[in-house]
Amino acid sequence: MKKQLSVLALMCTASAAMAETAPKNVIYMIGDGMGPAYTTAYRYFKDDPTTKSVEQTVFDTMLTGMARTYPDDHTVVTDSAASATALSSGHKSYNGAIAVDTDKKPLKTMLEIAKQRGMTTALLATSQINHATPASFAAHNESRNNYDEIANDYIDNKIAGKLPVDLMLGGGTKYFIRDDRNLVDEFKAAGYQYGDDIQNLDQITQLPAIGLYAAKGLPFALDENPTRLTKLTSKALDLLDNQNKDGFFVMIEGSQIDWCGHANDIACAMAEMDDFASAIEKAKAYVDKNKDTLLVITADHSTGGLTLGAHGQYKWEADVVHGVKATAGTITQHLLESDDLKSVWNKYTSIAFTPENKIKLEQAKSMGDKALNLAVKSIISDTSFTGWTTGGHTAVDVQVFAYGKGSEQFVGSQNNTDIADKLIHFIEQ
Repeated sequence: MKKQLSVLALMCTASAAMAETAPKNVIYMIGDGMGPAYTTAYRYFKDDPTTKSVEQTVFDTMLTGMARTYPDDHTVVTDSAASATALSSGHKSYNGAIAVDTDKKPLKTMLEIAKQRGMTTALLATSQINHATPASFAAHNESRNNYDEIANDYIDNKIAGKLPVDLMLGGGTKYFIRDDRNLVDEFKAAGYQYGDDIQNLDQITQLPAIGLYAAKGLPFALDENPTRLTKLTSKALDLLDNQNKDGFFVMIEGSQIDWCGHANDIACAMAEMDDFASAIEKAKAYVDKNKDTLLVITADHSTGGLTLGAHGQYKWEADVVHGVKATAGTITQHLLESDDLKSVWNKYTSIAFTPENKIKLEQAKSMGDKALNLAVKSIISDTSFTGWTTGGHTAVDVQVFAYGKGSEQFVGSQNNTDIADKLIHFIEQ
């Protein structure tokens, strides 16, 4: 009996200690596809070549541990939906699952728990806001590909009679303004402000609100708006800061790191990493001013099998990556539209238009846009000594970063579900 009482006392003490360290606000940032090679590449990409040492990035200042990403279907390699489900609910599921278990039954997510407890909730993404990662926090569906149904859930999936997400910023008008249902009108009727111009974020002045700034995902950072996630993050934190005495939960996704990785486009990836890192700096600065806030950053998986160094050469040329001024897709389109390949190439890259590169591009152009796109990426990767092993995901462990109140809980090797379990426990305090 005494032993049982002692154990109970210890449990109560531990629970009280956890409650004492529980943050009021939680900022959860996910770099989609951002494996360890991406943060390493970003460090060298940002390095000041005039100094002997390699400077730290914001990632280096907050690294606490690593996380395992495998799904619950014995494939070892996860997709974004299964991983986001693990990161949002603390439960492993199958690839393609949106906050449902292996029996396709809904799983309670931390955003839903936060909403139940009276916290203000928010989702930000550079993809469509109903893409796999944000969807796994506020919707439930057997397939990530059911975009219309997922978008509907943002209205239909009521939490204690209320809409689940108080602030949504990202892309996705194609899925929210449809012939069969205009969800934007429904949000407006529910009292939400609506914005559709990312250059005019002042359209949104209070919560609840929804901002949709592209038909699907936002344009790539390298092509059009290099700081769009940073601006969205700053706007969201300003709105959330003045909103709720009971605190807030926000998930912010750097979605297109993954898309660049799938494309094996290193310059594209580094531009997305730069925007994500800048958004993290905004979040970190918020934590510095609000000591009752926790910032946790991780990735859902790694994409592309990125390596620094290729073809047996012991080097990686960041200057080559810096010299690329558009994504490979955009460069390809301009090359297709021009008879002067050299001028286009020199406008968008600092790579020499050598006779070999000229022949490679001309031959590829004669074969069509896919061949030309592959040739563009091949030249950039070969010249920078960037390696890729796949156009898909890999199963490597990803990094975990934490800062602020409760950050010590995320030290060491852990499962991606452990991250969710710890955050959920904080939210429930």
